[in-house]
Amino acid sequence: MSIQPRTLTDFRGSWQLEREISHADGTLAAFRGQALWQPDVQGLRYDETGHLTIQGRAPVTACQRYVWQPDLTVWFADGRFFHQVPAVGGATTHWCDPDRYEGVYDFDAWPAFRVIWQVDGPRKSYRMISTYRRA
Repeated sequence: MSIQPRTLTDFRGSWQLEREISHADGTLAAFRGQALWQPDVQGLRYDETGHLTIQGRAPVTACQRYVWQPDLTVWFADGRFFHQVPAVGGATTHWCDPDRYEGVYDFDAWPAFRVIWQVDGPRKSYRMISTYRRA
């Protein structure tokens, strides 16, 4: 079975977002919230808001913003390049000196999808699994 290539417009709208984060030291964290892709002059603006709970700490409100361009490149809000989303799913990378991010997009259950990041380096070491479902 082949996966239909995703286009920028496939992501437009509101999504429920659940994220599990497992740190190398055994600390667990979870994020529950929403992701909204909405039109922007450069493509779609991605706004993520929700609550982050880190094992042993009180929950905090967390947010993140990116810009997704029509070629499925993802940029930080400050204009720095983040990564390229593979249109049919698969691997991507990001180097944030001195840490390396190895990502995988999984579109097998579209319109739900998962993004898994393995982050390794001297400053960070964790695995993050984000699951998106249409709101």
